[in-house]
Amino acid sequence: MSVKPWHALYPDEIPTTLDYELKPVHAYLTEASKLYPDKVAVHFMGKEFTYKEMHESSLKMAKYLQDIGIEKDDRVAIMLPNTPASVIAYYGILYAGAIVVQTNPLYTEREIEYQMKDSGAKAIITLDILFPRVSKVFNDTDLEHMIITGIKDFLPFPKKLIYPFIQKKQHGITVKVEHRGHNHLLTEILKIATPDPVEQVLDLEEDLALLQYTGGTTGSPKGVMLTHKNLVANASMCDAWLYKNKKGEGVTLGILPFFHVYGMTTVMITSVMQGDKMVLLPKFDVETALKTIHKQRPTMFPGAPTIYIGILNHPDLHKYDLTSVESCLSGSAPLPIEVQEKFEKLTGGKLVEGYGLTETSPVTHGNFVWDQKRIKGSVGVPWPDTDCKIVSMDTAEAAPQGEIGEIVVKGPQVMKGYWNQPEETAAVLKDGWFHTGDLGYMDEQGFFYVVDRKKDTIIAGGFNIYPREIEEVMYEHPAVQEVVTVGVPDAYRGETVKVFIVLKQGHTASEEELDQFARQHLASYKVPRLYEFRDELPKTAVGKILRRKLVEEEKEKQTNQKLG
Repeated sequence: MSVKPWHALYPDEIPTTLDYELKPVHAYLTEASKLYPDKVAVHFMGKEFTYKEMHESSLKMAKYLQDIGIEKDDRVAIMLPNTPASVIAYYGILYAGAIVVQTNPLYTEREIEYQMKDSGAKAIITLDILFPRVSKVFNDTDLEHMIITGIKDFLPFPKKLIYPFIQKKQHGITVKVEHRGHNHLLTEILKIATPDPVEQVLDLEEDLALLQYTGGTTGSPKGVMLTHKNLVANASMCDAWLYKNKKGEGVTLGILPFFHVYGMTTVMITSVMQGDKMVLLPKFDVETALKTIHKQRPTMFPGAPTIYIGILNHPDLHKYDLTSVESCLSGSAPLPIEVQEKFEKLTGGKLVEGYGLTETSPVTHGNFVWDQKRIKGSVGVPWPDTDCKIVSMDTAEAAPQGEIGEIVVKGPQVMKGYWNQPEETAAVLKDGWFHTGDLGYMDEQGFFYVVDRKKDTIIAGGFNIYPREIEEVMYEHPAVQEVVTVGVPDAYRGETVKVFIVLKQGHTASEEELDQFARQHLASYKVPRLYEFRDELPKTAVGKILRRKLVEEEKEKQTNQKLG
């Protein structure tokens, strides 16, 4: 695409192309430790750590990893929630010249075993309460070492003393691990290791910083290979997009998990690049989040729609002051317009939707945060140095403006490929363009809209129905807190539309009422035929509703009915 109409929309403060510094991801922590040595880098449940302390701890981690045999390009897994340990582990692995393998702490033994085998990870850094789970699969993988930490390791007094009792009440177990053999305690590492790892020479365009696993479009999870250049480029784009942020003065709320690439890039890497303070929460709890915002006064709040929805619907919301929030980037799922408007009114800040994928480090598009050129319902425009086009599903050629097709993107943040899967890589990377598998279109100004995943499109009676359109309508109903739309098998129409609804606390709505509401706003063939009310919907750790899990439940239900 030679003409990029969205460039005309850019405010003067955002360049359309950037000069990327040729440095590895961890170089920004080194710089921050020199520029802001005594500034708080991490706040965690009442305890604070300076940039100097985080830098030194990361170097100690790197040296220890090298001492136990971790070499350049070895894979080291991190299976942690957002804690100071997750930051130390991440940068420590990179300083050692190794590759981070982010692993969800909620994974089952089967999922851990698969990811460790597929990545060939030689070490894993995990929580004490997850030690039994990892231990069960340890000998069936290439793992040689396990580094264990606990939430209490970084708590202030007296929380440090109280936490083991809370942990036992919550999880029913108390785990004690000794620092010997292939088991290593992070607290001991930080006492005995020296902060002088052997510096590794890196090829920033080729050497991997991260293996980030994604379900992709088919089959088992795939390891997305992201280089140092990929991650630095995307964080640099984020930095340029947030041009009003003042270096060394921001406070970023770290609710998004760092084991998800969205939280890792927009919170952990970008905060270090900007010299911001990160306020970390190990899990999303609405009341804890509200108290933290009220007390810690974050200016930047990346999140997902379900996080903002949870906050807006908390019964004691009026007790908390959220006006410190200046900017929020929402990703991982479509942002309902109603949620955007209410949250901006509540905080006085800006909440904008963006778009991206694991394979793109992850952000490719965003709405302008402070500029008035924002179109509601749009994911915005491509970020600097990012090209995008819509490819016709019929001809595989560039689609006319306004026509729905597959979104394909190109830019320095696009992955190197899938780990050990050349065929899967070739299927999505063509001439430098990444084929996202998402459907969307571009309007006459250059704003992009995501209609849905190609595989989530519902075909009912020959009509293409896009779940997002239905969800946008249902979110306008005053009683609806969360909604997700799926297609379920139908003998007559092929598929039919079903919605799963979570109602707001204190609100009621019948199926008949919602049906009448939908008919006022949707063409008849798009109106849901089936409604199911639930107390909660299945979600990923980042808050994305698991549509596919609900589809699988429906298929299983229909299979059981046939067998019955």
